[in-house]
Parts: sequence; structure tokens; C-alpha cells
Amino acid sequence: MITLYGTQRSRALRVSWLLEEMALDWQFQRVDMQQRSPEFLALNPCGKVPVLVDDELVLTESAAIMQYLAERYGEGQFLPQPGSHAAGLHHRWVSFIITELEQPLWSIGKHRFALPEELRLETMFGVAKWEFDKAAAIAETWLASSDFARTGFLFGDKLTVADILLAHTLMWATLFEQTIPPQLAAYRDKLQQRQALHSALEKTKA
Repeated sequence: MITLYGTQRSRALRVSWLLEEMALDWQFQRVDMQQRSPEFLALNPCGKVPVLVDDELVLTESAAIMQYLAERYGEGQFLPQPGSHAAGLHHRWVSFIITELEQPLWSIGKHRFALPEELRLETMFGVAKWEFDKAAAIAETWLASSDFARTGFLFGDKLTVADILLAHTLMWATLFEQTIPPQLAAYRDKLQQRQALHSALEKTKA
């Protein structure tokens, strides 16, 4: 049995969305981030979510978890053919989303609610917006050269790990009241309609 530890309003949602897309048998273990249990900290001493437990494997980092699930259980779906040009571009998308597009959003989160109050800096919000706008402009350009206009997805006519990562990050950006370029906004709106996302939200709700 696969167990996912997390909260709905965290990166665990992107993993639960993929689990629902794959129609796997899994269970959700909600984590109290204010009072993390010793049992949870034994799984991830960093105290962060998500954490995936699959038999003897304990795995952290949402992008790593998603790529593992796609490789192990995806039956050739959710990732481009290994070694193909599309696979290289998929790697680029995943890296860019995590390190460039998402990073300023987490800066907002840290300085809005995650850091101790004495460490929060109001000036960080302007910096983060500038960083996000720059990354979003690049993503908008890449989206225009992807398969989105033809198929609704980044690669071919099927959903990939990068699609979920990008859509979830754009949802997070919307929650943080960032300006989303028009094509990225259309992409977000399309992906948000997927039934697997709604199933994941239902399964992980408080």
C-alpha cells in the first residue's frame, strides 16, 4: 500500500493528483505541521511534506516522488520516452518549474507565514514578484513552442509529470495573487478541470 503524508495545501497535492491520474491504491496520512509527530519526523527529519512510503521505500521531494511513481507504475505513460528529445525537454521543464517558477512563490510563503515573525521581510514580496514575472515570461514562451495549442498538454496528447507540476505551481501562483500570462492562465484553467485533481482534493481535504 502506498501512503502519502502531507496536507492538502502543500506540494503533497501534486503527488495526490498524479496518484489519482494513475488510479493507484493509496492512502493519505494528514500531517499536523504545527505539531509534527515523532513518527513522522522519523520518516523525514527535515519535517517537510510530502513524504511517500511505498513498501520499504521512504521518499521525499515532490518532483522526485512523481518521477518515481511514473517510472514504477506509469506503464509508459506520464513521462516521454527515455532518451528522446522530448525527455530532455521534460527534464528541463521539471527543473525550471522547481528552481525558477516555484522558488519565488515559496519565498512569498516563507515571508508570509512559514518563517518566525522576526525573520519575515516585507521587502521580499517585491523581489519575489520580480523573480516570478521573469520566470513566468520564459514559461509562457516555452508553452507557445510546446504541444499545448494542439493537444492541451506539454508533450503530445497525454498528461505528463511536468503538466501536473506546472499546473499546480500556477494554481499556487494564483493563490498568491501573482500575474499569470494569458497562455499559462489558459493552460492552468484547462488542467484544473481534470477529474483526478478533484478526486485528489476530495481525498485530502481536512
